[in-house]
Amino acid sequence: MIDLDWLHEAALLIPLTGLLGLLVGSFLNVVILRLPRRLEHEWQQQARELLGTEGEVAQPPPDLVFTGSHCPQCKHKLSALDNIPLLSWLALRGRCRYCKAPISWQYPLVELLTALASAAIAWKFGFGWPLAAGLVFSWILIAASGIDARTQLLPDQLTLPLLWLGLLLSLVPVFVTPSAAIVGAAIGYLSLWSVFWLFKLATGKEGMGYGDFKLLGALGAWMGATALLPIILLSALVGAVVGGLLLALRGQDRSTPIPFGPFIAAAGWAWFVFGDRLGGFYANLFGMQ
Repeated sequence: MIDLDWLHEAALLIPLTGLLGLLVGSFLNVVILRLPRRLEHEWQQQARELLGTEGEVAQPPPDLVFTGSHCPQCKHKLSALDNIPLLSWLALRGRCRYCKAPISWQYPLVELLTALASAAIAWKFGFGWPLAAGLVFSWILIAASGIDARTQLLPDQLTLPLLWLGLLLSLVPVFVTPSAAIVGAAIGYLSLWSVFWLFKLATGKEGMGYGDFKLLGALGAWMGATALLPIILLSALVGAVVGGLLLALRGQDRSTPIPFGPFIAAAGWAWFVFGDRLGGFYANLFGMQ
């Protein structure tokens, strides 16, 4: 029987949450572009201090909040009309209003992805604290994935807050119990850490970064240890297919490094939202039912 009260709530909540996602997606683009540059600047400053190197201090990159957006080509400051999520890119046909330089597809894609992910979280949880937590979870994963895809870096500034937030939410508990969150975080981190060192000892090469360990540990903190194996299998499958296609399209060989973080994040988000449905398929696939 259809729950009319839920339909009335969803009819308002899902579109509004999707609209919020569009706005947040615009900010996530700023995070994806500026956070790595700010981190690199901080590392250079720290290295200069440790080495006692003298010289002119480089101008710090723009901050994440207070510095307005500008065209990366002509440096012209963008107006409010140029910054309307998704619509401005479509209206300008993907080009800067001032210098006509192409605007990266990243901007509308991140905004649209954030809107759709936010709407899906609203559909999954309805109004309440799980919705708020799920939105933060989704937004951090999108920002971390975008940065990893561009720079092959998963910043601690994103993975560690996600980990700690998952552990703190378990105290309520919102999604899993404290014991499940702690065990999930430990197993998530140590599983990829073990794979990393086994691969390095066998080949002398590093097959992944430490950020991947922390990201999987964070997912374990949010969903518990039982979610980790499906997430790893799904991320490996999608990574193999998508990564192979990207290498083929770019004319690159298998030795070219591909960031694994976006695949872990996508698999983790999919299990977070659709795990109850994917779980049945997973169980049937491996003869667990």
